[in-house]
Amino acid sequence: MSRRLGRSSQRLGLSILLALFGTSAGLTAGTARAAVLDYCTPPAALSATQNDRLFRIAAIVRAELDASGQTLAIVSRSGLDLSRFGMRYSHAGISLKANPSNSWAIRQLYYDCEAQKPRIFDQGVAAFLLGLSSTSIGYLSAVFVPQAHAQSLEAAALDNRQALNLLHDRYSANAFAFGLQYQNCNQWLAELMAAAWSRLSVQSAQSAQSEQSDHSARLVQPGISRLQAQTWLRDQGYTPALFEIAWRPILWVASLIPWVHLDDHPAEDLEQNRLRVSMPQSIEEFLRTNAPGSSRIEFCHTETKVVIRRGWTPILDGCQAESQDQVISLE
Repeated sequence: MSRRLGRSSQRLGLSILLALFGTSAGLTAGTARAAVLDYCTPPAALSATQNDRLFRIAAIVRAELDASGQTLAIVSRSGLDLSRFGMRYSHAGISLKANPSNSWAIRQLYYDCEAQKPRIFDQGVAAFLLGLSSTSIGYLSAVFVPQAHAQSLEAAALDNRQALNLLHDRYSANAFAFGLQYQNCNQWLAELMAAAWSRLSVQSAQSAQSEQSDHSARLVQPGISRLQAQTWLRDQGYTPALFEIAWRPILWVASLIPWVHLDDHPAEDLEQNRLRVSMPQSIEEFLRTNAPGSSRIEFCHTETKVVIRRGWTPILDGCQAESQDQVISLE
């Protein structure tokens, strides 16, 4: 279980899809490949002013996490602009107060460019914010779940055996949400949630029925498989995010990119030029529906302010504050 990101292990995530599926029909294989390979290039160094602002924003986020009284939050951050797909966030992980790396560090799946394989990393809040698409504006959300859900998920996340048992060795930025051939960062998180909460569901059922089926017995054993996790997610109504591809030839271009694959997606989806992928949006919608009592805080920042909103209604685009929002000056 790695506790930091190497310089060559940069953000990858589903924002790759923007470079591929969100561009014009004039995209060529060469330009697509060049755009995606940039994701393993170390980012430009921040100025002293940018670094100072980043740490101040991270301190504000950590203060809110501390004030929540919770032990974990499922956090998402904005990547490249996915607004054309109706999405704000591209990457999610679990922020754990008891993270052995440091308080509120985020446990997450990253593609390690140097090793050319996915890994589980622990990353502090400030480092997590480095993955934002822009130093001038960015968004982060934190969802808190009810105590029973939090305790179960915290135990699963801090159990290295379980966390690594669900880690697949083949990464695909656009992995099919119910496929076993590849995995992306958000898919690992969704499957970890399933591993934790399928046990919770079984325990509740056992308490109510005072009996245990063979299937239930398998679910409560250590080391839940990806197949079991995905089956539980399907049964609970988990709905992956839908990417609709306007220009069919781009699907062929995608096959040239090392971290984007199509062979795991159902033929009927490809025929309709669509991909179903785990995204922060699908995870948050699942939490809101399946973990009643969950709450949400959203943060956005510009170069001069941080806006904080409590509730499920998103902050306006452009980090525009409204009357219900808290605004903290960075000037």
